[in-house]
Amino acid sequence: MIKIKSEIKWEGRKDTMSLVNRKRENMNIVLKIGDQALSSEELYPLLAQYRLLPQLAKEIIIDQAIASITCTPEETQLAQQQFYQKQQITDETQLKVWLDHHGMTPEQLANLTVRDLKIEKFKQLTWGDKLDPYFVKCKGQLDRVVYSLIRTKDPGVAQELYFRIQEGENTFSELARQYSQGAEAQTGGLLGPVELNTPHPKIAQILAASRPGQLSPPTQIGEWWIILRLEKYMSAQLDENTRQRLLNELFQGWLLAQLQQNVEFSPPSFSPEKEESYTDKLN
Repeated sequence: MIKIKSEIKWEGRKDTMSLVNRKRENMNIVLKIGDQALSSEELYPLLAQYRLLPQLAKEIIIDQAIASITCTPEETQLAQQQFYQKQQITDETQLKVWLDHHGMTPEQLANLTVRDLKIEKFKQLTWGDKLDPYFVKCKGQLDRVVYSLIRTKDPGVAQELYFRIQEGENTFSELARQYSQGAEAQTGGLLGPVELNTPHPKIAQILAASRPGQLSPPTQIGEWWIILRLEKYMSAQLDENTRQRLLNELFQGWLLAQLQQNVEFSPPSFSPEKEESYTDKLN
């Protein structure tokens, strides 16, 4: 009897699932790819599977932040012209093709054409007056250097090479090409210009404390013994390129913090009970 009841219950379950599937066929289809039709309800697990949810959340956060930002008619027209030119949209036919390809309405496109401009305005309004102190804070990492490097795993060889350079018996370049065990051997040990945050922190520390032309004695970093000479030190300036870079850094830092603090993903669950409840509602 238990087995029969189980079979009867299973048959009922299959009927329920069949009804659910039939009902789903009538749901609103938002995306068709070949023979596969997807409803809005089915998009969430796909967005999660392809790791697109965080990016979607970021875009929504940005839209919320720039909602109150306005553009003048002139700014709007110029932004639209630049967008159309970049997308190579020159007439109404191409515009319709572009909209169909992206599944977008004209209203959504109008918002998109000024979105980057609004984002830049948001950055300026939020962090424009904070750039000077932020630049001072991170200037040491933005300064650039050109330096020469020899590295070897043999401390005795490193000491010998250091003395030969110091005494003028050989040039740094000659010894780097012959003895250095890294890619810098191809350039005679010369590296850069690079920002000070690029090399190993210990190398950056030595270079920051050196004068141009100063030869540093062998120093151990991990398995390597290195010899350094600072060739040129270029102090960073708060020019337009640097201002834009710092604005972008502050914006991305803010965006990441917003994502971590204010976003919660809640995957839908489809237990049998919930499916049966959903079926009841459809009936």
